[in-house]
Amino acid sequence: MEEPLVSASTIVWLAFAIGAVFGFVANRTNFCTMGAVSDVVNMGDWGRMRMWALAIAIAILGTTALQALGLFDASKSFYTGNRLIWLSNLVGGLAFGIGMTLASGCGSKTLIRIGGGNLKSIVVFVFLAIGAYMTMRGLFGVWRVRHIDTVFTVLPHTQDIPAFLSAASGMAPASALLVGALVVGGGLLLWALADREAWRSDVLVGGVVVGATVVAGWYVSAHLGYVAEHPETLEEAFIATNSGRAESLTFVAPLAYTLELLMLWSDTSRVVTFGIASALGVIVGSAAHALASRDFRIESFRDSGDLVRHMTGGLLMGFGGVTAMGCTIGQGITGLSTLALGSVLTTIAIIAGSAVTLKIQYWLLMREA
Repeated sequence: MEEPLVSASTIVWLAFAIGAVFGFVANRTNFCTMGAVSDVVNMGDWGRMRMWALAIAIAILGTTALQALGLFDASKSFYTGNRLIWLSNLVGGLAFGIGMTLASGCGSKTLIRIGGGNLKSIVVFVFLAIGAYMTMRGLFGVWRVRHIDTVFTVLPHTQDIPAFLSAASGMAPASALLVGALVVGGGLLLWALADREAWRSDVLVGGVVVGATVVAGWYVSAHLGYVAEHPETLEEAFIATNSGRAESLTFVAPLAYTLELLMLWSDTSRVVTFGIASALGVIVGSAAHALASRDFRIESFRDSGDLVRHMTGGLLMGFGGVTAMGCTIGQGITGLSTLALGSVLTTIAIIAGSAVTLKIQYWLLMREA
């Protein structure tokens, strides 16, 4: 039997700290994946898209470094299995992209806005959490399991890009990992920094720090929280995670678990986990920046239509995020850091869903005008 390097409470506090750094910096730099898509679609401005790409690049390169050092094994996460649930990735990604546009931001932006005093985001939080829980264990979950998750492709190897390289070329897995990371991560890094606008401090700080928090999350949950043989189950375990596997930042299922914890607080089997702590950390970090910069302000809905849009967006994000196994952060950075094909499909679907919804919203606005 083996004890973890640190206690479960330490893992939770470290997750909270990582989330707080994420929230503070994301608020400071206006890091927002929905905003990045909106800027490109509506204004042709690629600044925040380059920030997102920089975050992905840093996450890929940093996560690869952890694997090279033996501090993280991507196969221990739920991203790189050999079962490619491509329909779930696409349907969930599209639903999430539509939802985040209706709700004025993704799961992480919702937490950031809560920290800044936005009451609309509290409503989005609740409906996202309800939608996610219903998709994990409730009404939506039955439909998902019966009609979406049943469509998949079983691969002869794991679904990460290095595994495809290794299978196609006969390259050693370690070499394939390095090549894949350099091509994808290095390519994104070069593209992100190719424009002069990308060298603004907010783009650099936002991209680098957000990417680094994902790497830090992997280190905490996959290395510090790893137990080769749990003293109770005698099986491999990752302590303080809801999935029982290695986790890093993601903001859909953890919101559902947060709401569940609040509702079932007296149930001693419900505890604060890595995901819950990191989500709460984002709110606190964002609030710290909002208060320090005197940018904290209460904001509510304009009218009933605005309320309905945000409620619908929250439900769609909850359903889509669970179905696709992640959000713009959970799949769009954390998942991509493992170079998983499913994460690529989900990210493309999220962008497509958001872009189409933005176009429709613009068309409706022009029609009303």
